[in-house]
Amino acid sequence: MYLVLVFSPLLGSLCGGFFGRYLGSRGAGIITTGSVLFSAICSLFGFYEVALSGNIVSIPLQTWFSCELFDGGWGFYFDTLTVVMAVVVTVVSSLVHFYGFSYMSQDPHIPRFMSYLSIFTFFMLTLITGDNLVQIFFGWEGVGLASYLLINFWFTRLQASKAAIKAMLVNRVGDFGFALGIMALFTVTGTVNLSAAFGLAPFISAGTLPVPLPAVPAFPAVPASLEMLEQLETLSTLTFCTIELDALTLITFLLFIGAMGKSAQLFLHTWLPDAMEGPTPVSALIHAATMVTAGVFLLARCSPLFEYAPSTLLVVAFLGAMTTFFAGTVGLVQNDIKRVIAYSTCSQLGYMVFACGLSHYSLGVFHLMNHAFFKALLFLSAGCIIHALSDEQDMRRMGGVVQSIPFTYGMTLIGSMSLVGFPFLTGFYSKDSILEVGYATYTLAGNFGYFLTAVSVICTSYYSFRLLFLSYLRENSSFRKSLEKLHDAPPLMALPLLPLALGSLFVGFCAKDMMIGLGTDFWGNALFVLPRNLIQLESEYIPLTQKLSPLFYTIIGFFLAFLLNFRFPLSSYQLCVTPFEKGFGKMNFSTVVRNLYTFLNRRWFFDKVYNHWLAETLLLFGYHTSWKRLDKGCFEILGPFGVGKSFPLWSQQLGGLQSGMVYHYAVMILLGVTAAIALLFARDLSLLDPFLYLLFPLALLLYIEPVRGFAPSDPMESVKRSNRSFSTK
Repeated sequence: MYLVLVFSPLLGSLCGGFFGRYLGSRGAGIITTGSVLFSAICSLFGFYEVALSGNIVSIPLQTWFSCELFDGGWGFYFDTLTVVMAVVVTVVSSLVHFYGFSYMSQDPHIPRFMSYLSIFTFFMLTLITGDNLVQIFFGWEGVGLASYLLINFWFTRLQASKAAIKAMLVNRVGDFGFALGIMALFTVTGTVNLSAAFGLAPFISAGTLPVPLPAVPAFPAVPASLEMLEQLETLSTLTFCTIELDALTLITFLLFIGAMGKSAQLFLHTWLPDAMEGPTPVSALIHAATMVTAGVFLLARCSPLFEYAPSTLLVVAFLGAMTTFFAGTVGLVQNDIKRVIAYSTCSQLGYMVFACGLSHYSLGVFHLMNHAFFKALLFLSAGCIIHALSDEQDMRRMGGVVQSIPFTYGMTLIGSMSLVGFPFLTGFYSKDSILEVGYATYTLAGNFGYFLTAVSVICTSYYSFRLLFLSYLRENSSFRKSLEKLHDAPPLMALPLLPLALGSLFVGFCAKDMMIGLGTDFWGNALFVLPRNLIQLESEYIPLTQKLSPLFYTIIGFFLAFLLNFRFPLSSYQLCVTPFEKGFGKMNFSTVVRNLYTFLNRRWFFDKVYNHWLAETLLLFGYHTSWKRLDKGCFEILGPFGVGKSFPLWSQQLGGLQSGMVYHYAVMILLGVTAAIALLFARDLSLLDPFLYLLFPLALLLYIEPVRGFAPSDPMESVKRSNRSFSTK
């Protein structure tokens, strides 16, 4: 059953991709959707057997590759964390498959699209079920490849191609850090097996580590460090770029760089908003269940390593809080409905990473699960309104459609209310718990993170209600052409929204006590927290005012959105006939507010810095220095081009010595014979000095005398002169 859970989407993808021409759009859609749905059913059975019954399933298949230094196996490991992630991935993916088949019904490449969705699901399942870091890295890279194919599905669109390349390049930075982290862990422990590496983490922290010996012949797949010990050696530090660092700090920091790329944390976040160029089902799958959740999963999976690296946890908490604040502020001024939801994803990922930085991995994974339901609901609802308004995505060209598409509005309302953390909805239980834990953590990271996340609650509430007001509730601002075919979601698109709406309403309430309740043993050994980092008890007894403060922040955001976008709408948020600059000038904003608006609208100038200061500088350096000066300059002069040009010049100079005079050749022969005799037979070259002193001046005189006029340098010169004189006569 567990192998079917993993490989069923792969089988569906291969069938839909290679035989889609023969199966047709309907056949390819049925096979791919059915395979993922069957995998979802298997994951639910696995959730009961592993998470609820307390069992752990390990399936070692076979050795992937083997060498003298390293043995890589292919195996699967199912614990509570794995099956929770599997349920989230497969359930959301199956609903997205069902929705995407109807959403893309007019596209001629449906088999290819459905095949890409299924292979995306397979790589994500490979990532979360791997029992070693090499297999996880295989799934990690596969997810990146599948995201590139899906974002660039409409490959004839220039913006889609640019967004896909950007996502690939930015994620390469994180992938490089992840690969270095795996190598560093192998250098210290001699293994990439998760169980073995986690068991050695306390030894690394203490400074004494069993040194790995060559693999035992009887057990080639088992790390030798677990079979026999020869000596203890202090390996608590590693040298990286000539700097000696704590081994676990370096390893975990490199792993976190990988998580930053996939989960779009600050500095490696720029790919996520541009990934909206893909079809809406792709956006829902990337943001809800697959790619962006991989980084949070990696932090939770490697919790036994991170717990012994407090410096890295501090960095994780700071960057998570900063990402939440950054994405929340930038989302305030976005007008594309999908881009607003994308920045809300980035902000919610910051909450998850912040919780992991405070050693509350269970809370981060709980919020990941809740977020998957309401974020998929928001994206698919956005796809419905985009589909209804003839592919219009600008919220300033929407509005006044709540009577025409009530079902889509209801789904968007449920998703938005769960996103802002409205009491007793799914998002409320995890989001408020993260704020309470941040408040109860009496450290610099906790206080700083709590302040930023509290401000982000106001921002989240503002842009969520702003989306509702601009897209549905205010007066209509659409073009007549967009309203000609206005319709609510068709049945095949509406049906997947209902399970997601139920999840957005009730999943948080049903799973709170089981996953993050006091004294729960739900996670077992899947997550590890040192006793000194346990602060969940303190978070239960914070003042009531602090428990109610997130609701107060949400109300503030609602009133700001109501006043600025519905009751007294600002002209900058409306689509006017006059140019945007004139409308902006009518607001009479002060210079500070105008600059702040520009700063947020330009996304804190991260793209400006990366594109113009970093990328452009490197490109100009590559053109002027690397190409013009080195490649076309030094290398060509000293290389084949220079040698090819030099030989003709040298031959021309040597050819000038061929005068055609017999006594010139006689002198050269004499000099050559003299030099040969001197080198071969003269033991003491000083004996030849008197002879050489006489020979060289005489030879020089004999050589240059004809040049002065005693004899022509060219034997045919006299003939040429006589011919010229004869022709003149």
